[in-house]
Amino acid sequence: MNAVIQLASPKSGSFNHAIAATVSESLSAAGHKVILHDLYREHFDPVLPAEDVDAPEEKLPDIIRKHTQEIRDADILVFVHPNWWGGAPAILRGWLDRVFRQGFAYKFSADGVVPMFTEKSVQVFSTSNTPREVELNVYKDPIEHFWKTIVFGLCGSKSYERRNFEQIITSTPEQRTGWLKEVAETITRRFG
Repeated sequence: MNAVIQLASPKSGSFNHAIAATVSESLSAAGHKVILHDLYREHFDPVLPAEDVDAPEEKLPDIIRKHTQEIRDADILVFVHPNWWGGAPAILRGWLDRVFRQGFAYKFSADGVVPMFTEKSVQVFSTSNTPREVELNVYKDPIEHFWKTIVFGLCGSKSYERRNFEQIITSTPEQRTGWLKEVAETITRRFG
C-alpha cells in the first residue's frame, strides 16, 4: 500500500520529528511505499491564492498537483503535528486548504456532501503541553473534533485514529522512548 505522512513541526529534532521518523520506519518495515513531507523543511506555501480556489486541477501549481496525486494514490494518510492554540500549525491548515479541495476530497450533490476519501485509512499523532484532563474538560479536545468530525467527517475515511502525547514539556526521555514504541505498535497494529 501507499502511505503519505505530513509532518508539521518547525523545529528539527523535535519529538514530532521522532514520531514521523518512527511512523515512516514502521510503515516501510511493513512493506508499504512511504512518502514523508516535512512541510516546514520543504517551505510549503500555505497561502491559498484566489486564482487557485476554483481552478481546475490541471491549472494548479506543480507542487499542489504533486501533493494531490500523492494523496489520490495513497491508502494510508498520517498527520504529525503539535497542538498550537487548539489546532494544527498554520502550515498544515494551509496545506489542507490547498490540497483537500472541493471536487477532490469531497464534492456536493443535491443530497449534500459526498466524501471522496472513503477508502483511505487515517492516523493522526499530535503533541501538546496541556494536561489531558484540561484538554478534555476545559477545551473539549478541539484537535480531535477538527480531524475526526470536520476534516474526515466531510472527506470520509475507511478508518480513523488519533493519539495525543502530553505533556511534552515535562516528559522524560524514558516517557518519550515509550511513546515512540507506542507509535510503532500503533502503525504495526493498524497497517502491519
